[in-house]
Amino acid sequence: MLRVALFLCVLTGISVVALRADDATAKPRILVFTKTATFRHDSIPDGIKCVREVMAQDADVDQTEDSALFTKDNLAKYRAIVFLSTTGDVLNDEQQAAFQEFIESGGGFAGIHAASDTEHDWAWYDEMIGAHFAGHPAIQQATVIVEDRTHPSTDMLPEKWQRTDEWYRFKRNPRKVDGIHVLARLDESTFEGGGMDGDHPCMWWRNMKTGRCWYTAGGHTKESFADPLFRDHIKQGILWAAKLEKSVKPAAIQSKTVQ
Repeated sequence: MLRVALFLCVLTGISVVALRADDATAKPRILVFTKTATFRHDSIPDGIKCVREVMAQDADVDQTEDSALFTKDNLAKYRAIVFLSTTGDVLNDEQQAAFQEFIESGGGFAGIHAASDTEHDWAWYDEMIGAHFAGHPAIQQATVIVEDRTHPSTDMLPEKWQRTDEWYRFKRNPRKVDGIHVLARLDESTFEGGGMDGDHPCMWWRNMKTGRCWYTAGGHTKESFADPLFRDHIKQGILWAAKLEKSVKPAAIQSKTVQ
């Protein structure tokens, strides 16, 4: 097709070579949304920097707090949208409709930390995110038990991962929601104030029609975004949501089969 276009340019004198070259070499685009209507995390700048750095080789990253950009035409430029510690009611009805159409038409969503403390009264978002924030204990170390290491966002993680963060509890257990696939849970015996009756999912994914949705509860602290494992976890989660993921490691598949 490129040769045909170039030939037509020679015959007609129309200059479309630059457009063709741009189309052929352009990276996929990711939108990071950080608008807050209630609590605002001071780790948001660290999170933006982290996403830009880890995605540098794979996608161009735009960041905004302007919900007016949530239109059908504008969102069509992106492969995935990252809600990075958004809080509260951040989209109006028209913006919600554009976002919903984007996801259900094949776009990706990656939610980090307070993405589950966002749009509590929007039923569709509640279904997509799987579970909404209900509260949290003090920041402390806990053990993350990785249940599924076949997913690109978890295949680099140890089966038991010691992390310090602010550990959300949720209004419902996402494991009981149709369509939710839990990737990891917290061992409530390893920290105070779990509040989920011993089954405490903290990472999961689901599909919404042809779109992909991925969520991780970590990311409250600034230090999280400097942790190499957490950074890779986020990168692969975003790539998976955008349908740009790497292949699953054979060793991870074999490990899952043995279990």
